[in-house]
Amino acid sequence: MSGSRVCVGAISGAFGVRGEAKIKSFTEDPKAVGSYGPLESEDTTRRFEVKITRQIKGGYAARLSGVETREEAEALKGTRLYVDRGVLPAPDEDEFYYADLIGLRVEDGGGELLGKVKAVHEFGAGDMLEFVPDRGGETVLVPFTREAVPVVDTAGGRVVVEVPTEDDGEQEGQAT
Repeated sequence: MSGSRVCVGAISGAFGVRGEAKIKSFTEDPKAVGSYGPLESEDTTRRFEVKITRQIKGGYAARLSGVETREEAEALKGTRLYVDRGVLPAPDEDEFYYADLIGLRVEDGGGELLGKVKAVHEFGAGDMLEFVPDRGGETVLVPFTREAVPVVDTAGGRVVVEVPTEDDGEQEGQAT
């Protein structure tokens, strides 16, 4: 997957008066966000060497190369920081980089094409897989759990989704 990029963090504002920025890390080890080499903005127009200076509420304070003032750091608020996928460690079994999932075919248990993965979201209660249906319509969100997504085959370019039926929420033998 060399050449693809992974978002490892975002600049959430300025910290202090000497040009440090607040960084929100998206890496498994949050402090590692500064250890993957230069980070790029999403549009690739900016590159930053990142030196984490200390942990703060909601992330880390960091020095970014080329950023000298509080105003420069504040102007970068909202900038997502990317690194080449090739510099990241291989994920453990049953772990995936979101970037590796985007674009995979979504199939049901019988192999029928349902759509393509559009995104993976973190809403706090667990990850959700969003896919665009093959037949059009609104995107679909499914819990990114082993039960709902029993097969993730990045090498084969697909995920299998257990599509809930209307009966899944009903219990047999309910009393009236």
